[in-house]
Amino acid sequence: MTAEILSIPRAALHGQVTHRLRQMLVENQIQPGAKLNERALCEGLNVSRTPLREAIKTLAAEGLVELLPNRGAVAASLSVDDVVHTFEVMACLEAQSGALAAERVTDLELAEIKALHFEMMAAFTRRDLSNYYRLNAAIHRAMNAAAKNPILTATYEQVNARLQALRFKSNQDEEKWKSAVIEHEQMIDALDKRDGRALQEILLKHLHNKRDVVVMQLQIHANTSTDKNQKA
Repeated sequence: MTAEILSIPRAALHGQVTHRLRQMLVENQIQPGAKLNERALCEGLNVSRTPLREAIKTLAAEGLVELLPNRGAVAASLSVDDVVHTFEVMACLEAQSGALAAERVTDLELAEIKALHFEMMAAFTRRDLSNYYRLNAAIHRAMNAAAKNPILTATYEQVNARLQALRFKSNQDEEKWKSAVIEHEQMIDALDKRDGRALQEILLKHLHNKRDVVVMQLQIHANTSTDKNQKA
């Protein structure tokens, strides 16, 4: 369920280091609020500090990393209010993407989205959360791309970067994961019918459900941490 840390070849080094570090952050191998240990990461990724620091800067721009005075780079951590506000915006962006995609999607784009959905369902059957999330994210990006609105896409990418780790973690609850899969099947059906209104409503519901799961998880984590501190 987690990404292995592999040696990275010199070719396309920056992109590969950024990809691996992003995956570690999204899959919570580096916990929110944790300091990024440059020495350990360099050893694990088999790279020098220069490409690692370039990757950290890229991920800071995406919102996955925070650069703090006197602390260096830490994995981004969102408060409950941050999560609620960000999901409010994300739900609107996803819904708008769906409405426009239903009008503008080409047959080829639709076929590609269906193929991604088929692969995602296979990953769900295997309970392969890492590949499921990768394909899930690709489907959402593909629908956004099918909307053919570059301003919408740029805004979508910026806001979505803040939520990647939380959206991944939300599927670790089996029942919530099953519900999300059903919603994805409804999305594909609505897109196939070019029903923009239905797709818009499904995406709003999907994002609101994600928000509720994430907020619940954050509250449980906060309560658990409080209990541990009181017992210490």
